[in-house]
Amino acid sequence: MGNNVVHFEIGCQDSPATQKFYTSLFDWKVSPMGPAAMIDTGEGGIGGHITALGHEPHQYLTFYVEVEDLAAALKKAEELGGKTVIPPTQIPTGSFAWFSDPGGNVVGLWKPAS
Repeated sequence: MGNNVVHFEIGCQDSPATQKFYTSLFDWKVSPMGPAAMIDTGEGGIGGHITALGHEPHQYLTFYVEVEDLAAALKKAEELGGKTVIPPTQIPTGSFAWFSDPGGNVVGLWKPAS
């Protein structure tokens, strides 16, 4: 069985305006969590978050795939022609990393806290 897509992220410069847009468009529920706004898409959907990094890239969309080993997944991506964008980074709920595929698309990797 393949790895699951477990989360998505919407990057922006104006988080309140972006939150208003998506909650109005899709009826998503949004709640603050630190510097981000967590998105509840409803029953059966995957969750996500909206964030304004305060630096480039401002506008971006990425999805996160759950893996058992971030470093091993990044190594495999590089062997297949990808590049590490953000190395493994720990946050309170787990760890994430970003890589770009050979065409430049950025994909997130996620490992939940044990």
